[in-house]
Amino acid sequence: MMTAPESLSLAQARRIALAAQGFTDPSPTGVPTRRHLRRVLDRVGLIQLDSVNVLQRAHYVPLYSRLGPYPTALLDAAAYRHPRELFEYWGHEASLVPVALQPALRWRMARAKSQAWGGMRRVAEENPDLVAWVRDEVAARGPITAAEIEHDADRVTGNWGWNWSTTKRAVEYLFWSGEVTAAERTTSFARRYALPEQVLPAAVLAAPTPSDAEAYRTLVAVAARALGVAAEPELRDYFRLPLAEARAAIAELAEAGELIPVTVSGWRQPAWLHAEARLPRWVRGNRLVSPFDPLVWERGRTRRLFDFSYRIEIYVPAPKRVHGYYVLPFLQGERFTARVDLKADRKSGVLLVPAAWQEPGVDPGETAFALAAELHRFAGWLGLDAVAPPGAGDLAVPLAAALKSVAGVP
Repeated sequence: MMTAPESLSLAQARRIALAAQGFTDPSPTGVPTRRHLRRVLDRVGLIQLDSVNVLQRAHYVPLYSRLGPYPTALLDAAAYRHPRELFEYWGHEASLVPVALQPALRWRMARAKSQAWGGMRRVAEENPDLVAWVRDEVAARGPITAAEIEHDADRVTGNWGWNWSTTKRAVEYLFWSGEVTAAERTTSFARRYALPEQVLPAAVLAAPTPSDAEAYRTLVAVAARALGVAAEPELRDYFRLPLAEARAAIAELAEAGELIPVTVSGWRQPAWLHAEARLPRWVRGNRLVSPFDPLVWERGRTRRLFDFSYRIEIYVPAPKRVHGYYVLPFLQGERFTARVDLKADRKSGVLLVPAAWQEPGVDPGETAFALAAELHRFAGWLGLDAVAPPGAGDLAVPLAAALKSVAGVP
């Protein structure tokens, strides 16, 4: 813990943020264990899920960025095996959240009828019999996928007029409301639904429901600890909290001394420093960072902290993409020095590099060599045998040479 200053330089804010996210923790000696996993989860607070699998499922990569090559079964066990430490819910988008935070998210579950997406709300309002039937199916047959529920619904279509879209919306409404949860994922990444009492620890379910104000304070405190130093929008965005309630929670945490007001050089917004934040003297190491990593969730903060403008372009039409389809930032020490478009060709066992780009002011040779070493390490973690030379980008030529050098190719 540091002595609270009134102002921070941008470099200090960067180091505080990286330390808070676990990027200055010592690397594991040997194969990472459950203890290392818990350390990362304690740092980041939650992990975002995403279905895109062009490279690796999004929730696995933040742990790789902090631990290096680790067995993904560690995370699978924490999320989907007894004793569970994580559960799926809407945290920052679809997320894996520590089970201890389930009570602090019950306010969101209770507001499903007003806050769930339109299609889910309409099903709940217009087809309450369907919602009740789906819940009964999950209770009787869970863990069960939405497709399996829909298959059963086909048998009663003549009575109810249900179809895939309404059945899927019904089970997603129940998921939002907390009446069902994810017991596991199939190999195709589909959820298998079950009742909470079949999945979550009994002590968690028996925990008292906090008031809404207490829940917001809990979630803002988790966000503040995970971010280290942040402005109000980032503290609110971490768990996608409502504006007025998040502001009230920030004020209450500041009054309690858990958040300390500071100014950060170059920031227009007032900033808040977590009382337990650490300021390391330096940040070392080279890491690829997922587009869904909490370090870069809030793009405005990423610009202010790192002078790095970033967006994921998977939803941008191909002719309009600037850097590529699935681009990972490359963190070299405390600075993003490059970005690289990656794709895993599992059939041929090759990590493809459609494009590689350097950031302004970096040494291309030094960055290329560091990135090449990290790409080979990353490929090995993915179970791939080789890294292909990059196809495009202003770092392509030096990176191609560095990849050969690191691999020992003449």
